[in-house]
Amino acid sequence: MIQVSNLSKKFDSFCAVNNISFSVQPGEVLGFLGPNGAGKSTTMKILTGFLSPSAGEVSVMGHNVLKNPIAAQREIGYLPEGAPSYEDMSVISSLQFIGKARGFFGKELKQRIDSVVSKVELESVLLKRVETLSKGFRRRLGIAQALLHDPKVLILDEPTDGLDPNQKHQVRELIRNLSQDKTVIVSTHILEEVSAVCSRAMILAKGEIVFDGTPSELAAKSDFHNAVTIRLAKHSEVVIAALKKLPSVKSVSVGSDDQITVFSKDGQSILAEVNQVLQRGGCLLDELHVEVGRLDDVFRKVTLDDTMKATLNETKEQA
Repeated sequence: MIQVSNLSKKFDSFCAVNNISFSVQPGEVLGFLGPNGAGKSTTMKILTGFLSPSAGEVSVMGHNVLKNPIAAQREIGYLPEGAPSYEDMSVISSLQFIGKARGFFGKELKQRIDSVVSKVELESVLLKRVETLSKGFRRRLGIAQALLHDPKVLILDEPTDGLDPNQKHQVRELIRNLSQDKTVIVSTHILEEVSAVCSRAMILAKGEIVFDGTPSELAAKSDFHNAVTIRLAKHSEVVIAALKKLPSVKSVSVGSDDQITVFSKDGQSILAEVNQVLQRGGCLLDELHVEVGRLDDVFRKVTLDDTMKATLNETKEQA
């Protein structure tokens, strides 16, 4: 597991990470989110021992990263931003180099390389020089290097950056499978990745944690949570007016394409009430669905609205 206690990092007068604490258990996939400059990459570099904190402690599988960095780093597989590799090496040479640096040789080294090459599908580029690889293949090589020693903790900074849709699906499946016996942190700016692979989401803004919960709890904070989207076969101002009068309805929005979105108060379910209005109006429907919540909507709200910090503190106190 990973344990972070009162972690801070300052660069001169700028505070990149401000007194954050959290833990990640085996089997969890923690999605690390936040706008540019939120402190995500800085935190991940501290977790891996690449940067020293200004204050606080980090423990990985029981090893203090500051006091016993080598023991901690043996437990970590790290994919940094940009996935740096030696440009003049071939893919196979790069993997052999990383494997030997980790202390593997001979038959064991070959078995480990064969395993990670198969997992991330690098067979077609094994003999190519790193400098000739596409961004997607460079990313996959970085993931293979992080997995080579079968670490108990995986820290992945933008693991699907530069991958095509098929490759993204494959890497996400890989992360889900690996999480069965590993602790995984995934830093990403791709919000769909949270619902696709993460069991937990944490949002940083200005170096502080402004949300920590499940993806469904995050979606529930959206104004679109339990909103009902409708497209009528024939536009009806009478029906729209009736929807606005419902006691559980906060507002009704009508788009330029006549798509109607009915927003509920406090995210409560309003489908039954909306359906009654539509039935009384004798409406023919082209479309009707209930929104689960839009992560981009929540992301903007959480990272731009300081009042969410008070909400988080209240939630922690109630727990």
